[in-house]
Amino acid sequence: MVTTELITRARAGDGEAFRELTEPHHRELQVHCYRMLGSFQDAEDVLQDTLLAAWQSFGGFEGRASLRTWLYRIATNRCLNARRSAARRPAKEWDVPGVQPPEPTRLGEVVWLEPFPDALLEGAIDVPLGPEARYEQSESISLAFVTALQVLPPRQLAVLVLRDVLGFHASEVADMLDSTVESVNSALKRARAGLQRRLPTADRERPPASCSPSEDAIVAKFVQAYESADLDALVALLTDDVFMSMPPMPLEYEGRDAVARFCAGIFGSGRKFDLVPTRANGQPAFGSYVHTPTGIRHGTGLFVIALAGDRIRAMIRFDNGVLPWFGLPRSLPSR
Repeated sequence: MVTTELITRARAGDGEAFRELTEPHHRELQVHCYRMLGSFQDAEDVLQDTLLAAWQSFGGFEGRASLRTWLYRIATNRCLNARRSAARRPAKEWDVPGVQPPEPTRLGEVVWLEPFPDALLEGAIDVPLGPEARYEQSESISLAFVTALQVLPPRQLAVLVLRDVLGFHASEVADMLDSTVESVNSALKRARAGLQRRLPTADRERPPASCSPSEDAIVAKFVQAYESADLDALVALLTDDVFMSMPPMPLEYEGRDAVARFCAGIFGSGRKFDLVPTRANGQPAFGSYVHTPTGIRHGTGLFVIALAGDRIRAMIRFDNGVLPWFGLPRSLPSR
């Protein structure tokens, strides 16, 4: 059915026509909200709020901008409202019995960070981008990029995502934010400078292609080292400046020695783990399951690793509440 007829029906209150018009944009809007908020749960909530607001105001959609642009305007402003009003998740205390973590390198700011399942990225990061886009879509969903976005002031964050990630023109962004082109350009300049201070250095080796033999080889070595509690083998896979974080716990460790001390404490406790592969944020990820005396293996969290060349440059551990988002069980039966 032609779009103009669907728009006419939706303006008249036809919910099925509205759904048919907006459903092709759901996935990319969810990813947009995730970039803005850094939280998978918050992104889903704001997406639903966006669709409700769009439905309630669709009678006023005049078609001066495309439907996609109009939806991005609503979603962006709903995200900005959420950033202003939401109480971010509080930091969580260390809760691994019998293990005392070493002194962290620093305390992290973005304790609300959550991973995004790759299964939901299909159709969301291969959308046509505007001519102003500066980042590859795979790069702009990585945990390092999303984390760096979260420390930007909200309007700077919105401008950078709309301009440099999605490629909207400055005039379009100004209209979305009820601002001026001059204000948008100024915010973008400040946002770019702030983002570059937070992102990994440009001269770092690029990661191997997703699901390539090179990536598979590194992943296999990591799984073998971690499941066998082989600290030396694990440390040999790390870059000198490897980084480890554990949202919602604020503990962060930077450098091979610091991460080695942390892993030594986990391995030294006698715990044994099985890792179940999945993918998050375009990166290798693993559900982590600890062995118990009964043989049942309980899910303790989700690891996401970032690669540089043939080494691991970051390890991010999330708590076990995220496992169901990846289709992973809370526990595995005894073998």
